Amino acid sequence: MCCLGITLNLLIVMGTLYIVPTPVGNMEDMTLRAIRILKEADVVLAEDTRTTGKLFKHFDIHTHLMSHHKFNEHGTSASIVERLKAGQTIALVSDAGTPGISDPGFFLAREAAKAGITVQTLPGATACIPAIVSSGLPCDRFCFEGFLPQKKGRKTRLENLADETRTMIFYESPYRLVKALQQFAEVFGEDRQASVCREISKMFEESVRGTLNELVDHFTQTPPKGEIVIVVAGKNTKDSKQE
Repeated sequence: MCCLGITLNLLIVMGTLYIVPTPVGNMEDMTLRAIRILKEADVVLAEDTRTTGKLFKHFDIHTHLMSHHKFNEHGTSASIVERLKAGQTIALVSDAGTPGISDPGFFLAREAAKAGITVQTLPGATACIPAIVSSGLPCDRFCFEGFLPQKKGRKTRLENLADETRTMIFYESPYRLVKALQQFAEVFGEDRQASVCREISKMFEESVRGTLNELVDHFTQTPPKGEIVIVVAGKNTKDSKQE
C-alpha cells in the first residue's frame, strides 16, 4: 500500500503538575488521593528527600524522588517544565503542609502555568487554617502573613498592618516567639487579643489565648517548643472610628 504524501502528526499531551500537601505532624492526615497521586507520578519533587523518604516508607510509595528546594528551584524549574511538556506527571511536596505556603512551590507553579501546563493543587494539610479556627478569633476574613522578615523590613511590615481589621496569621520560630509577641504588642497594642498555636495535629498540640501582653508573660515563663502559628485579632473598627 502506498503511503506517499501522508504525514502523521503525533500529538504530545502535556503532563500535569500536582501540588500535594503532606501532614504537618499526624500521618493520619494524609489523604487517599494524595497517596494515589504520589504513587502514580513519574517523579516526585521533594523539599528534603530524606524527610519525604520517611513518608514514602510509611505509605509504601516507591516513586522516584528528586530534590527541589528554595536553593535550587530557579535552576531546576526550566528542566522540570520541559519534562511536563513532554507528558510526564510530576508531583511536588514540601516537608510538611502545602507547597507554596511559606514553602517552595510558587516559582515552579508560576512557570508551569505560564507554559500552559495544568497545575492542580490537592486540598489538604496546612498549619494556618487549624490555628485560626481553634483560636476563637474571627475567621470569616483573615490575612496570611507567613514568616516576617527576621531583620530588614520587619518593623515596616508590622507598621503597615497596624490598621488591618482582618484577623492576621503569622508563622514564627519558637526561639523568636517572645520577641515577636513583644513587637506585636508595641505595634498593635498590649491588649490586642491573640492566640499561639503550637504542635498542630501532634500529641502535645495546644492553643494559648489571651492579650499580647499576657502571652508575652506566659511564654517568658514557659519557653515554647515545636512549630508555632500566631493568630492576632484585627483592629477593632469601633476603635478606629473613635480615633
